[in-house]
Amino acid sequence: MRETAIVNSVRAELSSGDARLWRNNVGVLQDRTGAFVTYGLCPGSSDLIGYRSVVITPSQVGQRVAIFCALEGKRDAAAKPTKLQQQFLSVVRDAGGIAGVFSSVAEARCLLTGDIK
Repeated sequence: MRETAIVNSVRAELSSGDARLWRNNVGVLQDRTGAFVTYGLCPGSSDLIGYRSVVITPSQVGQRVAIFCALEGKRDAAAKPTKLQQQFLSVVRDAGGIAGVFSSVAEARCLLTGDIK
C-alpha cells in the first residue's frame, strides 16, 4: 500500500471520538508571480498533526485537556523517518505529546492510546 493511502486511512479511521488528526503536507512551491511559498507546519513535521483529548485527574477532575499528536506515516515498518522527522517527533515527545511512526491503522491506534507494543 502507498504511504498516502496508509496516512489517509489512519486519518479517516482514527479522527473521531477523543482524537482529531489533520494532514500536514510540507513543502515549497512557486506561485504564478515566481515567488516561493512555503506550506505546512515546518520542515520535518509529521504527516498527521492533531490532538487526543483526555480527562485529567485528581486536582483537575473533569477538565478536558488536548494532548498534541504528531504521527509520521511510512509505507512499511522497515522505512525509517528522516533525521528532521526524528527530531520533530523527539521534540513533541519530550514536551509531553504523543509522537511516533506508523505503517498501519493498528500501529497508529496503539500510538494514540498509549498501547505501544
